[in-house]
Amino acid sequence: MTAHAFPDVIDQLVGLQAGGPIDAIRSRRPLARLHAQQSYQALFEPAAAAPGQGSAFRAVERFAVATFVAALHKQPAFVAFYATGLARAGAPAAVQETVIAAAAQGAATGPYGSYPAGTLSAEDVAGPDYLVSPEHRAVLGVRLSAALAHAHLLVLHPRDAKADALRALLDADWSPDDIVTLSQLVAFLSFQVRVVVGLHALAQAPEAAEAH
Repeated sequence: MTAHAFPDVIDQLVGLQAGGPIDAIRSRRPLARLHAQQSYQALFEPAAAAPGQGSAFRAVERFAVATFVAALHKQPAFVAFYATGLARAGAPAAVQETVIAAAAQGAATGPYGSYPAGTLSAEDVAGPDYLVSPEHRAVLGVRLSAALAHAHLLVLHPRDAKADALRALLDADWSPDDIVTLSQLVAFLSFQVRVVVGLHALAQAPEAAEAH
C-alpha cells in the first residue's frame, strides 16, 4: 500500500492550501507526515492498511469513539470529519445523534485525577466522573457505551486510569487486543488535535510568514 492511497487527513483537518505556510511547515518533516497518515490508516482503515487481520472493533465503533473524543476536545472540524466517517460506516442516524449528545453530557475542562500519594498530590484536581446515561446506552448498546466511558476517562481523567476501567471493557465484550487499539485510537486523536492546533499557531507566527 502506498502512502498516498488515502488523502492526508491532517492536511484536510488543518485546511491546508498548496504552497501556503502550513504546507511549507509540513514539508519540512516528510517522515512525520507519512507516519501520522499511516497511523490514521491503521486505526480507521484497518482492512485496507492490514489485509487479513481480523478485529471485532468495527469501523462504526472506531468512528463513533473518534467523534466522541473530538467533541470532548471541543474541535468542530474534527467532529465534522469523524461524524462524516461514522455516517459513511453505516451508523444509523440515532447512533450519530446519540454520540454527539453523549459527548455534550460528558463535556468538561480537565484533565482531572489524582496522582499516587506524594509530592505530586498537590496537583490533584477533582472533576466529574462520567457514565453513559441509560437513555444513551439504550441506543448505543453495552459495548459502545463502555468504549465511550473509557475514552472519557483517558481524555479527561488520565491519572485515574486503573485496572477496574479495563475490567469494565472486558465485561462489555472487548478483547485485550481491541482494548489496546481503542486506547491507541484515543491517544491518536489527542495527537491529531495537538498537531493541527500547533500548525495553525506556527503558520501565524511572524517567522513562519517570513519563511514563506
